[in-house]
Amino acid sequence: MTNKRILVIEDNQVNLDLMDYALRAFGWEPVAAMRGEDGLAQARMQRPALVLCDIQMPGMDGYDLARQFKSDPELACVPLVAVTAYAMVGDREKVMAAGFDGYLTKPIDPAALADTVATWMALAPEEPEALSRPDEPPPSATLRGATILVLDDQDLNLELKRDLLRPLGYKTITTSEIQEAFELALARRPDLILSDVGLTTAHGFDFLRMVRAREELRTVPFMFITATHWDPVVRQEGLALGADRFLYRPIEPHQLLAEIRGCLEDGRARAARPV
Repeated sequence: MTNKRILVIEDNQVNLDLMDYALRAFGWEPVAAMRGEDGLAQARMQRPALVLCDIQMPGMDGYDLARQFKSDPELACVPLVAVTAYAMVGDREKVMAAGFDGYLTKPIDPAALADTVATWMALAPEEPEALSRPDEPPPSATLRGATILVLDDQDLNLELKRDLLRPLGYKTITTSEIQEAFELALARRPDLILSDVGLTTAHGFDFLRMVRAREELRTVPFMFITATHWDPVVRQEGLALGADRFLYRPIEPHQLLAEIRGCLEDGRARAARPV
């Protein structure tokens, strides 16, 4: 059986969630650790095919981990790739001298991450299976080509959703600004709106109120997805304002796709009912 496990050692929860989401979207099986010591223990237990490791961590940092990792005969053959926000002159040489096999800079670009991971996984002892999307049936003929408007203030989240939705035949419109999202909704009349809750300059609930106040957008299915607003009271408020679904990240790609399909189907059924 092909080993698709990838150990991600990262002390920042947001970065960890984003990398986990991206890797699962391409069919790999990420395992997470938030401290160097835990990562070393996970590597010995999980026997991953690849390790992606942050450099700046409390306790055992990436340099210390790399030295111990490569001195262990059972781990030395596992590719170890540094993931770091530092990109000064000489940093790459320092990273490689510590024992890392590769180097990836932050902020993470999904395409660069996929290329790097695919390159190292292709060198694994067993030939890896072709990358595939999550085990999710394609949209029905009535949903294929549906337009989904995505609002999120994180570029990586927007890219991840585009990469997840477009191969399945959905048309995606993405933006990071509420006003632009509202104008796009009016102009394009999407089949579904997928919005973050906590935005940098505003709140997703403000956007929902704008949408529901317009007659032509009142019946458009609206879905929230958030990694920070876990309070059940916030969820109930969002649903009371008119959201059809309120989801939490991290979420498995196939689960998100299933929620999207269900929301689109509910929207089509709602639109078909006589007034």
